[in-house]
Amino acid sequence: MSKVVVVESPAKAKTINKYLGDDYYVLASYGHIRDLPPKDGSVDPDQDFAMLWQIDPRAEKQVKAIAEALKGATQLILATDPDREGEAISWHVQKVLEERKALKGIDVTRVAFNEITKSAVLDAIAKPRALDQDLIDAYLARRALDYLVGFTLSPVLWRKLPGARSAGRVQSVALRLISEREAEIERFNPQEYWSIEADFRTQERKSFTARLTHLDGTKLDRLDIKNEAEAKAAVAAIEAGDFTISEVEKKRVRRNPQPPFTTSTLQQEASRKLGFSATRTMQLAQRLYEGVEFDGETVGLITYMRTDGVQLSQEAIQSIRTAIGSTYGDRYLPNTARVYTSRAKNAQEAHEAIRPTDVKRTPDSLKSHIDADQLKLYTLVWKRTVASQMASAELDQTAIDVLDRKGRSTLRATGSVIAFDGFLTLYQEDRDEPASEDDESGKILPPVERGENVARQETRSDQHHTQPPPRYSEASLVKKLEELGIGRPSTYASIMQVLQDRQYVTLDKRRFIPEDRGRLVTTFLSSFFTRYVAYNFTADLETQLDDVSAGQLDWRKVLRDFWQAFKGSVDGTKDLSITQVIEALDQELATHFFANGPDGAPDRGCPSCDGGRLSLRLGKFGAFIGCSNYPNCRFTRQLGEAAGGKSNGADGEEMNLPKVLGTDPETGQEVSLRKGPYGVYVQLGEPPEGSKEKPKRASLPRQLPPADVDLPKGLSLLSLPRPIGDHPETGTKIEAGIGRYGPYLKYDSVYVNLPPDDTVLTIGLNHAVELIAQKGAKKKAGRALGDHPEDGKPVTVHAGRFGPYAQHGALRATLPKSESMDDIALERALEILAAKAAKGGATGGKGKPAKAAAKPKAAKKPAAKKTAAKKTAVKKGVAKAKASGGGAGKAAT
Repeated sequence: MSKVVVVESPAKAKTINKYLGDDYYVLASYGHIRDLPPKDGSVDPDQDFAMLWQIDPRAEKQVKAIAEALKGATQLILATDPDREGEAISWHVQKVLEERKALKGIDVTRVAFNEITKSAVLDAIAKPRALDQDLIDAYLARRALDYLVGFTLSPVLWRKLPGARSAGRVQSVALRLISEREAEIERFNPQEYWSIEADFRTQERKSFTARLTHLDGTKLDRLDIKNEAEAKAAVAAIEAGDFTISEVEKKRVRRNPQPPFTTSTLQQEASRKLGFSATRTMQLAQRLYEGVEFDGETVGLITYMRTDGVQLSQEAIQSIRTAIGSTYGDRYLPNTARVYTSRAKNAQEAHEAIRPTDVKRTPDSLKSHIDADQLKLYTLVWKRTVASQMASAELDQTAIDVLDRKGRSTLRATGSVIAFDGFLTLYQEDRDEPASEDDESGKILPPVERGENVARQETRSDQHHTQPPPRYSEASLVKKLEELGIGRPSTYASIMQVLQDRQYVTLDKRRFIPEDRGRLVTTFLSSFFTRYVAYNFTADLETQLDDVSAGQLDWRKVLRDFWQAFKGSVDGTKDLSITQVIEALDQELATHFFANGPDGAPDRGCPSCDGGRLSLRLGKFGAFIGCSNYPNCRFTRQLGEAAGGKSNGADGEEMNLPKVLGTDPETGQEVSLRKGPYGVYVQLGEPPEGSKEKPKRASLPRQLPPADVDLPKGLSLLSLPRPIGDHPETGTKIEAGIGRYGPYLKYDSVYVNLPPDDTVLTIGLNHAVELIAQKGAKKKAGRALGDHPEDGKPVTVHAGRFGPYAQHGALRATLPKSESMDDIALERALEILAAKAAKGGATGGKGKPAKAAAKPKAAKKPAAKKTAAKKTAVKKGVAKAKASGGGAGKAAT
């Protein structure tokens, strides 16, 4: 093997190895191999932002494996993902290998492919290039900025606002969006308004409904009819009128399809249509990108899922157009292909849109190859991609004005019907919010002529109240962040997850609600670091980073300009006392913490004493509401219990439990959600009366709010532990479950705790393998060699405390020192095990010979007052030792 190829994941390595043949050896780096150490000084502004990199101890094995594979090789091909992070991983690998002098005489090249298919990989291998230094510089700038903000601002938070967790460059701005929306909702005062409608009948005895738009010569806005009295007056005016058709407007409009998915639009639509979180969407997309096996060959199903681009390759467009013509007919095929232009600011990062790698691979053809959620997401991608090249839909829109001959009132009826469905036959984009009350699409109006008299029938008035702006969902937050130019779509999923992990926000009924801790952090940053949570500042910084990627701006200049002002702001808070901070927060958040009194101002009166004034206070464990008369008055109120505040039911407090979720289709038993002393759990059925047998139960993972648990999720929890798949290197089964100490992965006999940002219900094989490698569990768990020819049980080899050993059932045999556990074959392991069995059976530990029977010790007695008692005890101990056959017969004296 003269050529070594490095990719990120073992699953990707396994697939690409099959494509390239015997002359190539493909290894996985398991993601980034090094990073900035999480301590002060990793980025040094005084040394022109020199960075101190540290290899992750869990990645050391991969680095050694790559270096070892390069011995005798002629070429190193870096084939990581085709984006900035992929470029950075390749750069780190090259730098580390150079430092270890492992690249002497070896040609290093970079290849990138947008899909994991044989043709794409081979085409990329044939077109190698050098590493893109501009992308690497952009990575360095972003990594340094994130480090400097986090490790400079977070300590300020900890000192000035105990209980706060952390701050981040984009994370804090996203939190500000959520918090400000909540404050807007709290300040909202609903307004009453009324709408007036009347039913009319044409001369052909066809009926339609129209809404009042003009009254007494004045055009009415939505809020102009303010109360019931005004509504009754308007109804009376209509009922006194005589009506005719004054105007009929008809027009045909075309609606064009949406472009194919980018990362952000995929996250938005998956949230709206499928209810998937951004994290879940990206996990599923990663699996579809890495592919499934068809006829012995693994094939990627979609193109790379981290992209800002909406363009499609000419080859893909032609394939899609062919599929449309053969499936839907030429009427659905536009004369020319649709060409979409990317709105991404940096062309280097604008890859092809997310699309199926082969449009002929329909969702129906994949039902037996991928799981249900993967199929849902693939179907979404497939439909959106095909629809993007279909003909426009055509709609006939009609508007009818009905005029009172006396001139007092005018009413309007509107409707639209689909004349030709075009792309709508396959796909229609969803909305973030429900349609408004004025939306009358799909309403068919009867044919009428101008000047035709119509008969008024029923007239009615309806009361309405204006609604506050909705809380952000994951979809609408992603859309807002992208509109503002804040962050990168590929990072949105992790940002939203961090906000939840820090307990700054909760996700309730798929809407973000800021916790009081999050409100405090946002208010603190907005008060004392205004510039750095400003939307335009963060967006302008993103533009500068894009310019770095395009090679138009020096990355160190960006850092110098940022750091000079940022350091000054941080230094300016050194003399800021905690009292000043609390007073500022108390004033800014008064309307949130205290209900309004009769005068409209926040009511701060203490309910436990006379004259006491409630305010925000800071204690050992964070902020709370306390009384000014302390210590005489000890009234306190925890944040979250503040007046007007409501629990979001994240721990089941406000839910009516137990709650029946539905019936298990296999057993016919009820699945219910319940709360016990250790939290909320799911239960299957009820135990028979008088039975001590406990029903099957499953605890909820911390990331899953009880309000989000439905029947499918409940059944998924009850089905745990679930198999994830076989380890691609050892073939050993990997399972995921929830145990006494939380969610875990099980690999052979080794357990690996799942990090907080992973979910036991959705983690896939690739990420599971990565976590196992990080924990060093693969080595501990051993390697499967095959099945024993006599009983079919597995034969494995393990790294034990006293050296490697082979195992078959309970029989263990230490390997000779001359043999490596990485090279031993099944046949040789069987010989070693047979020799051990002939000598006398199982060993006593992992690779350690069994101990001889331990010599019993004399029982210890408390110190006796008399020597005779001591002698008696010794004699009894000796007798006991002899009786047990312990051997030596010596007693302790």
